[in-house]
Amino acid sequence: MSKIMFTGGGSAGHVTVNLALMPLFLEEGWSVEYAGSAAGIEKDLVGALPEVKYFQISTGKLRRYFDIQNVKDPFKVAKGVYEAYRLIKKRKPQVVFSKGGFVSVPVVIGAWLNKVPVIIHESDITPGLANRISIPMASVVCTTFPETAEQMNTDKSRYVGAVVRKELHQGNADRGRDFCGFQRNQFVLLIMGGSLGARKINETVRSALPTLLKYFQVVHICGKGQLDPNLDIPGYRQYEYINDELPDVLAMADLVVSRAGSNSIFEFLSLRKPMLLIPLSRQQSRGDQILNAQSFEKAGYCKVLEEEELDGDTLFSGVMDVFKSRKEIVENMRSNPSSDALSTVFRLIKETADNK
Repeated sequence: MSKIMFTGGGSAGHVTVNLALMPLFLEEGWSVEYAGSAAGIEKDLVGALPEVKYFQISTGKLRRYFDIQNVKDPFKVAKGVYEAYRLIKKRKPQVVFSKGGFVSVPVVIGAWLNKVPVIIHESDITPGLANRISIPMASVVCTTFPETAEQMNTDKSRYVGAVVRKELHQGNADRGRDFCGFQRNQFVLLIMGGSLGARKINETVRSALPTLLKYFQVVHICGKGQLDPNLDIPGYRQYEYINDELPDVLAMADLVVSRAGSNSIFEFLSLRKPMLLIPLSRQQSRGDQILNAQSFEKAGYCKVLEEEELDGDTLFSGVMDVFKSRKEIVENMRSNPSSDALSTVFRLIKETADNK
């Protein structure tokens, strides 16, 4: 039986592409395994697929700033490399697919040491630190933006476009309204704070609720541990995460407020959901979300609100700007050339495994 091992984690964005690909391999009879951290979000998300065996490895976080944990984490990474090497030697996958995030680095090194081919997927315009470390050990690097492949200037790179989960296109707006208890005659605003860096967005949304609720029903995905139990307002629903019902919630949404992580914004683009993007600032990240947002704004798919300017008034103003421009934004989205990136990556992985 053919076998593939996936890795990636730390945030939902480092797992969603894996979640889109794994069912395709299961349908073709492959043995599918996952190497991730003990406590990361990837463990919870992959747990929804009981056919996938999950293996825990040690990992440290790759930080760009001073932290006392920086002293300990190299030892955790080294331990993770040893564990990944032993795991891959024992499990013998034909190929490893990495979505990135700090948990992926030991797995990629372990695969390389075992001479198992690695395929990497990079969603953002500029590769993240984990992928930059891993790229020299990879056989193929799939990119979402054409600019990324051009910048890398290597035969390894393949521009494939955005990998979007098929099930997102199977949502039903009426089911979404029933799930949230919303009326059918009022516009719906979906706010996705995300799993990381969500606190400021969540606080600002709650401060702006009295004004937003005059115009919209609001469904707010605020991230783990960030619910406000004191808020029980008609027309407002808050959730840590939405998994099975997400396609229905997306189907009912008229516009979206979100960070500018590549996987999410390409999903909104494929569903033609007008967006207000609030990218992580350069103080919180390497600036990849700013570049993603700028690219989408230039194409006319969104409006952008910088985090430094974020407050209740600017959030409301930005939302209304998107709402008034929504027909024009949707028209721009319709002209976006669609690609079947999911099938392309699926084929590339199988070809790489066959050529081992």
